[in-house]
Amino acid sequence: MKITIKLPKPRNPLALPARQRKAGAHASHNPARRLRRVEKHKLRLLLLGRKDDLDA
Repeated sequence: MKITIKLPKPRNPLALPARQRKAGAHASHNPARRLRRVEKHKLRLLLLGRKDDLDA
């Protein structure tokens, strides 16, 4: 008579390395991207009427 031991479902082999990596935004140090983002935010505030001019 054979005895079978039911093993738990194997873990995702990609989950542990992904979890151990340091996470963060991609290329967050890019000054051109930051400038575009700031300008886009200013434009949005202006269009919503929350800001009177772009410089202030």
